Amino acid sequence: MEKINIIMLICVLAIALITIGYVFLIYHKIQRLKIVNKNVEDNAKFIRSGAITFLKREFKIIIPFVLIVACVFVALGFIPGFEKAEGVGWQSAICFIVGAAFSAGAGLVGMLSATNANSRTADAANNSGLGRALHVAFSGGAVLGLCVVGFGLLGLTGLFFGAYELIYLTNGNNQIDAVLEASHIITGYGLGCSMVALFGRVGGGIYTKCADVGADIVGKIEADIDEDDARNPATIADNVGDNVGDIAGMSSDLCESYVGSIVSAITLATVFLQQYRLDVDIRLVVFPLALAGVGILASIISVLIIRMREWKDPQKTLDIATYIAVGLVIVASVFLSIFYLKNGSEFMSVEGKAAPWAIGAVAAGLLCGIAVGKIAEIYTSSDYKTVKNIAKESETGHATNIISGFASGMKSTAATVVALALGIIIAYFCFGIYGIGLAAVGMLSTAGITISVDGYGPISDNAGGLAQMSGLRPEVREITDHLDAVGNTTAAVGKGFCTGSATFTALALILSYGKVSGLIADGGVKMSVDITPFVIGILIGAMVPFLFSALVINSVGKAANKMVLEIRRQFKEEPGILEGKVKPDYNKCIDIATKASLREMIVPGVIAVVTPIVVGVLLGREGLAALLIAALASSVMLAIFMANAGGAWDNAKKYIEQIGKKGTEAHHAAVTGDTVGDPLKDTAGPTMDILIKMMSVIALIMAPVLGEFSVWSLIVH
Repeated sequence: MEKINIIMLICVLAIALITIGYVFLIYHKIQRLKIVNKNVEDNAKFIRSGAITFLKREFKIIIPFVLIVACVFVALGFIPGFEKAEGVGWQSAICFIVGAAFSAGAGLVGMLSATNANSRTADAANNSGLGRALHVAFSGGAVLGLCVVGFGLLGLTGLFFGAYELIYLTNGNNQIDAVLEASHIITGYGLGCSMVALFGRVGGGIYTKCADVGADIVGKIEADIDEDDARNPATIADNVGDNVGDIAGMSSDLCESYVGSIVSAITLATVFLQQYRLDVDIRLVVFPLALAGVGILASIISVLIIRMREWKDPQKTLDIATYIAVGLVIVASVFLSIFYLKNGSEFMSVEGKAAPWAIGAVAAGLLCGIAVGKIAEIYTSSDYKTVKNIAKESETGHATNIISGFASGMKSTAATVVALALGIIIAYFCFGIYGIGLAAVGMLSTAGITISVDGYGPISDNAGGLAQMSGLRPEVREITDHLDAVGNTTAAVGKGFCTGSATFTALALILSYGKVSGLIADGGVKMSVDITPFVIGILIGAMVPFLFSALVINSVGKAANKMVLEIRRQFKEEPGILEGKVKPDYNKCIDIATKASLREMIVPGVIAVVTPIVVGVLLGREGLAALLIAALASSVMLAIFMANAGGAWDNAKKYIEQIGKKGTEAHHAAVTGDTVGDPLKDTAGPTMDILIKMMSVIALIMAPVLGEFSVWSLIVH
């Protein structure tokens, strides 16, 4: 490997280590903040204890599953035909376990930070006002964001560099073959992140939404008490859910998205390496890691700038943080493209056409991410007409609220898809299919700040809950509600980034599958399609995201039903609860949410793993390709619709509360819309991104052994 590549990898490792060090510095500063109000501190301990208990029980299920899959990867490495497959063998099994551990670790550290920052945000709002509360909440989110990218990049770069050096020294000092094999091995790291992310998002999402929906139905509508009122038995479970779903689950999810985008770009870079076997091609493999490194630096600088003072406008502050990071990455990408890749000029003679333009592909991803985020903001923020229209429709009842929310979510897919399509087109013309992979990395290169902004939301939401439970002044709840309303929008923007990056990443992985399976050659698609299995593959692929979503949403419904019955039972059997004379049994509701979420998360996870394997065996490589393409289209539409509709319903409810109509029929209708939207935006919607990427990675692993074989071909021929 060229000296410049080794230096670049060492620099990336150093950046990741510095990031983790800065994470723990912020974490320590948050912990040092004194909590003045004793009630806030006591209630925060309940939330922290419940969140940690849930994660311990969740990990007891995830760890055996991860170890079993790792053993399968080891076994596959000894089966003829699989030896050249992506992500199999004992080396990949180790990467798989490390990926799972780092993804889980990011979720754990992020959750610990959030459960420390929530109480301090409420206390800051009580003692110092909005500016200080915003500062504390953002700092807690920054721990989450920088932890995710720091852990993700450290593990990926360290494993790639270590695998390369080991293979280079043991396989005859052939650097190109060493890079190729190392690139195949780290696919296991990405799959490990995906596995934990899937269970974390589904399990955490079911937990948080069953508690939230149950608390809203009985508390707000039936008992007519405020959200997060200490008299509601599900209040603690609801606030615990914000941490296990929107923090721990989201951390694992975004760690997987971040790592997956880099792995997909590296995989596509190996196409050049295998085709031309030039030493200069190795820089294409290292470039995504370098780009991710400068993205982390940009995020750190952005966090430093925001934390240097107290800001008064939450939306403006968070927008500034994002724009600073994006601007820095674009500038850094220009230098990397010119001085490291030399703007692709070495590939002129190889490709026989104009030099590829890496910065164009990176910029396409970044700008596409901003566009998708802005569209999400337009459809979910109360500053725009969509949310106000839903609030107005609520005045005529529950049904019109639901109809308006559904329509707005569906409508939002149009502009989002146009933005994604333009980004893909630009990236492709800048650097071919490798450009699509670079666009995905570019979009998530600023993930450190994007996740920080996203993580700020659940912390603000928890702070509002603590303010209500602890009996703080009404003005404090107004501050935290304002922070939370902005957090709902930033969460939708974060989900937009996830969906956009997942589209680019999954497309890159599907193209890689086409290359490895032999379906795509230099001239484009190369296959004689047997139309029947191909159409069957399309139908199954389009159906799977709907089935997956239905199972997850139904799980929330079943668990919420049990939660409602339990809250009603407590209110009926102990009237003193509503009178404020008797303390509710919080632990019973926590136990219901925990058991339901851990039980219900298994089947969706199995579907994601098994579906591509079964379709590949039954319908062959063409049928599997059709499955992936249709699943990508279906997942993207559902993810956009569910995230934006749910965010709009939530903020319509808050908008009605802000204009003084709390407790009216319009408010009750908006609460219904919010409870419908909750499992869409926070449980089913986010899992679509993980689903399609996991299916694509599994298909990539299977590609070398499928060949012309399928059960269909045996039956027909």
